[in-house]
Amino acid sequence: MADEFDLPKGDLMKGKKGLIMGLADSHSIAFGIAQQMAAQGAELAITYMESNERRAKPLAESVGGLPIACDVSDDASMDAAFAQIEKSMGTLDFLVHAIAMANREQLQGSFVENTTRDGFHFALDISVYSFVDATRRAAKLMPNGGSIITLTYLGAERPMPNYNMMGVAKAALESAVRYAARDLGPQKIRVNAISAGAIRTLSLAGIAGGRSMHAKSAALSALKEHTAIESVAGCALWLASDLGRSATGEIVHVDAGIHMMGPPEELL
Repeated sequence: MADEFDLPKGDLMKGKKGLIMGLADSHSIAFGIAQQMAAQGAELAITYMESNERRAKPLAESVGGLPIACDVSDDASMDAAFAQIEKSMGTLDFLVHAIAMANREQLQGSFVENTTRDGFHFALDISVYSFVDATRRAAKLMPNGGSIITLTYLGAERPMPNYNMMGVAKAALESAVRYAARDLGPQKIRVNAISAGAIRTLSLAGIAGGRSMHAKSAALSALKEHTAIESVAGCALWLASDLGRSATGEIVHVDAGIHMMGPPEELL
């Protein structure tokens, strides 16, 4: 978490149990959300790729979370992970899905020229189907209702340089959020997405020109500042807690206002 922020502590999530999927490292949005949820008293299970266990497992344990290796592309791995969650936690009150991936070569240049059939399937499987699969499994552990949150980006709404296949996947993800919100509403399960601004994560580093995009984002935003992980985590806290009880099917922008800005004045 950034040095200029003090992590608010309290008991807003006391007694609530949650699953956070997609922890990568200490700079990931998933970890920022995990820190915020833990600071507010939530009991957590946190998944990560087995290949990333050396970095991710200690981070999960640092916030008192139950660390679980999970490959969302493998049904057997998902079966085992959710069996462990059910055995250890019994029920869930919220799920945070922070997983997305596309082949690096499809995150540069021309979307039309660089998108392959295999790459298209891979991006949709990891970035969208994993959300649907996790949502279906988590909903079965939410007998008293709950909250499901995923992460998206402005590239789902408008073409962004080099975002390409990831933008198409995020557009599908946002549509999946709305359909899931409709289906799970009668069970008092709310489904929403947070559209976060550019943040210096491993995901951003995988996009050609990602660091330049981040460097320019503050000047292009309404607040003239970079998006902070703490701000995204605060939005997740609202959506997961009882404070967000009537919000569902929403794409909430947490990007310092960059999503609603027109062209820079120097271009007009």
